[in-house]
Amino acid sequence: MQLQFTIPELQEYLHEVFPQMEGKFTILEMEPLHMRVQMQTGGADLRPGGTVSGPTLFTLADCAFYLATLAMIGREALTVTTSCSIDFMRKPEPGMLLAETRILKLGKVLSVGDVLIYSEGNEKPVARANLTYSIPPKR
Repeated sequence: MQLQFTIPELQEYLHEVFPQMEGKFTILEMEPLHMRVQMQTGGADLRPGGTVSGPTLFTLADCAFYLATLAMIGREALTVTTSCSIDFMRKPEPGMLLAETRILKLGKVLSVGDVLIYSEGNEKPVARANLTYSIPPKR
């Protein structure tokens, strides 16, 4: 299996299809079926008590897996989440978050995998997500 983008090309494509996400995610590493993505959190990402909110963690998991899938299949902007289950395991600290993404099965119509999310400086994951994406049929 081979990558369909370089990191700069994929970052540019994300901006093209989701301009509202510009600057939110940085791809650190990209290999076939694996990706590392970071996201800087700020005040809008926190819930009372100063912890990073669940929706913020979900956004990182979902977008990181979307990027990992696109890296493998190419320009298929209408690839969509069909399933996501997320476990919140530890209190995430405000600041930089890191998503470790693995595609476990890549077929013609589905991409299935998982994402581990870490707070910067903590070796234990703060959340784990299992995702399935639907890949649109070729026209």
